[in-house]
Amino acid sequence: MAAPAAPVEPSQAGLRVSGLPAEPAQRQPRPVVTELRLSAFGPHRSAVFPLGPLTLFAGPSGSGKSQALAAYEALACLASGVTLEEAFPDPRSRIPDRAVPDAQRRRGFRLGCTVDGPAGPVRLDLAVQAEPTLRIVGERLSQNGQILLATALRDPGRRSVQAAWLTGGAVGVTRAPLPDDRLGTALLPLRVAGSTAGQRQVLAAAEQVVVALRAVFPCDPRPDRMRAAVAPGEGRLLGDCANLADVLRRTRSECGTRHALLAEAARTACAGPVAGLDVRAPAGGPVEAVLDRGPGRPATELARLGAGELRFLALALVLLTGPGVLAMDPAAELLSARQALTVLADDFDRGLDGSQSAELLRLALLSCGRGHIRLVAALGEGTATAARDLPGVTMVDLRA
Repeated sequence: MAAPAAPVEPSQAGLRVSGLPAEPAQRQPRPVVTELRLSAFGPHRSAVFPLGPLTLFAGPSGSGKSQALAAYEALACLASGVTLEEAFPDPRSRIPDRAVPDAQRRRGFRLGCTVDGPAGPVRLDLAVQAEPTLRIVGERLSQNGQILLATALRDPGRRSVQAAWLTGGAVGVTRAPLPDDRLGTALLPLRVAGSTAGQRQVLAAAEQVVVALRAVFPCDPRPDRMRAAVAPGEGRLLGDCANLADVLRRTRSECGTRHALLAEAARTACAGPVAGLDVRAPAGGPVEAVLDRGPGRPATELARLGAGELRFLALALVLLTGPGVLAMDPAAELLSARQALTVLADDFDRGLDGSQSAELLRLALLSCGRGHIRLVAALGEGTATAARDLPGVTMVDLRA
């Protein structure tokens, strides 16, 4: 990877430091990611993917569906404050295909996103060196063509990047070193006082990006982990949905309406009659979920259900609930009503039959249409064919 060009500093970008930019005519009420950019990431080069309330990635195996979702998830992790190593545990797999090292034997990848919200569209772009050492070598936060934050690797011998962000007033720009293994945008709220118009613009942009990216729940239900009874806990669904029974225990008692909607969906997707979803939770004992088959019929333990039925129930629960029932850490400084949860689901329709996939799409359209939940999913060609003509679906087709 050739060394990234030194980012243009805010003072060189013609920023108006005396006031905020003019407000656009219409803004998103909640911060949401509206575009994913993979400039050089895995099989993707110069790729720009628009993201709507319901976005589906389709294409053959190896086309980059999973890589696109992995990029989104990594940005979300970085916005939550994790290190680069945690966000990219296998960074070499993200290096673009056939990438040639530069004279210093460096290779890496580039990715970014656009977040729209009350502050208007904000762009985040990131250049990451994967070899020989994993580090962020360039980051840029910009709005309306104006650079609010720029970082660059000035001294390869130091584990820091030189950052410059808009200050406004008499100073214009503030410069300081930032760690090269963390997202600078996520650190700005700790470094910027907000005492000038320029600082407030930087804070508003950075906080909007962080809020949107932190409100992400990667979900990959694992039926092999969902069959066993589980110990009672907080009732917050894990990403692999292994504690589904405990979450159903909580939704049955605290979220009656949504629990009833889930039971209604189960009637469509589960074999045999379904009167409801119930749990067995003896005092101090493990929690076991069951399908209520109706009067005179024995209940069916979830452990006896097929893999497709279990995946359906888990994904349906995620679409019908909210961050308070999911094991995630959204921005605490903003009310949940001002945030939009984004669910990331790779292999969305894995193990599902046609009726189950169709019912999940119906639930997704219903939930995403209300504005508080968004879904970004990768799926197989069969489900993609059924979804292509549905109004409200943003289809990203990666077929060659």
